[in-house]
Amino acid sequence: MLISLVSACTPTVRIEPSDKPIVINLNVKIEHDIRIKVDKELDSLLENEQLF
Repeated sequence: MLISLVSACTPTVRIEPSDKPIVINLNVKIEHDIRIKVDKELDSLLENEQLF
């Protein structure tokens, strides 16, 4: 009889998914920096209008 009383008192845990959708608000700020390093000689060539 003791065994039947102990087995009747076993705790149960229930996990149920929410019926509402999950909403995630995410604000992302992306900054980028592009650095172009040009040799001085190449820079002078690009400024030459006769080439282009």
